[in-house]
Amino acid sequence: MSSTITNRSSPRRPSPPSISIEPVAHATSTSSSSPSSKLKGRARSASLVKVEEIKESLDDVLDQSMYANVNQEWVNRKGAWLIHIILILAGKLLFDLLPGATQEISWTMTTIAYMLLSFLMFHHVTGIPFQADMHGGAYDDLTLWEQIDEGAQYTPAKKWLICLPIGLFLASTHFTHYDPWLFAINFTALIIVLIPKLPALHRQRIRILPDDDASSFSAPTTPIHSGATTPRTRPSSMIM
Repeated sequence: MSSTITNRSSPRRPSPPSISIEPVAHATSTSSSSPSSKLKGRARSASLVKVEEIKESLDDVLDQSMYANVNQEWVNRKGAWLIHIILILAGKLLFDLLPGATQEISWTMTTIAYMLLSFLMFHHVTGIPFQADMHGGAYDDLTLWEQIDEGAQYTPAKKWLICLPIGLFLASTHFTHYDPWLFAINFTALIIVLIPKLPALHRQRIRILPDDDASSFSAPTTPIHSGATTPRTRPSSMIM
């Protein structure tokens, strides 16, 4: 009787649930991916055409003002404007003497020859051919067009050098009887000569396939590590 009373007064306690611990995969298990997924870099694309500006320092201004630049003085002298017309007529007579040369071919060759020589003389060759040491190299990077009238725009000499190729182009177009192919050739030669004369291209250099030392080296790759990162601990000697 006493045993039944004891069993009723003390109920049975439920047993705790069993806890199962599953093994956790290590975080570095994802590091077994391909090496290309570990490192990713961005390649630097080099530009094919580059525009550079020839800057003028205070030393260059002082060196240019020391002595007169005889390389560009002849442009404003007497007879300098007339010599262009004489050279054009002489070239026209020379091309007329070629066997089998028609008037259309002769005018076209005269236009191309003048445009080519004008481009080389005024827009391609830089520096001054004589007395360069008197100016301390201040004109070494400047073309003859940029040296004329100390770089001033739309001066009488520059207006003449702009109008003369246009007049030659119009004369060549008229005497070639407006042939479309010859017109395209003469017009292309005119554009090549006129574009460098624009004020927007003053002291500007257009580089095609520039040889840039900085662009010859590719940008360093930025490593991207996958998985968990390892926390950094400070050395015990650095802890204050």
